[in-house]
Amino acid sequence: MQLKYAGPKPVISEHGITFKDGKEDKYVYLMIAIQILQAIDHDTAINSHYEYNTSTKRLSDEEMQNIVLSYHPNLDAEIHKEINGYLVHLDNEIQDVKKSPIFSPIEKEAYIGNLKIMREYKIQRAKNKIFYMHAINTIVEVIKQRKIKKISTPFYEKFWHTLQTIQGHLALSKRGLQSDVKVVTNEDRLYAILTIENNF
Repeated sequence: MQLKYAGPKPVISEHGITFKDGKEDKYVYLMIAIQILQAIDHDTAINSHYEYNTSTKRLSDEEMQNIVLSYHPNLDAEIHKEINGYLVHLDNEIQDVKKSPIFSPIEKEAYIGNLKIMREYKIQRAKNKIFYMHAINTIVEVIKQRKIKKISTPFYEKFWHTLQTIQGHLALSKRGLQSDVKVVTNEDRLYAILTIENNF
């Protein structure tokens, strides 16, 4: 398992390869998620309100990987299993093109060639997404354990996306928790705030 940036979602066809706006690689949100995880699961006095510090140290790919693995020692095996399922999906894509009556032989060859070119790219995106979702689920576990009531971050797209993902997983988790994400202004600065209802 290796974390690294892949890129936006590819759109692959017999005509070529393009990339979809707004479908960014989950890798770009991973550092924020892991920094939130570290901050709310600090060993010292429990604080139910967490505010993101913009001077927080950036983490290397290896550091991010090791932090999540420290919570889930068997994560490599889980990711390997999930990726094997994804590989079956990629193989099925090729088989679907081969069997399709709507493409000419030349179009099939081009389409399959494009799928093969992007195979490793798509696998890396899948690994990044799986890893990110495990980080989010770990945040949800820690929120429940430590009874976190509020997480505040600067209002930037990546922070907003991460808080919304946490909110969604809070609702879907066992003993689902209601929460709210909103934007507030404080001293002419915008903040994104996730508030969790106190029903632990």
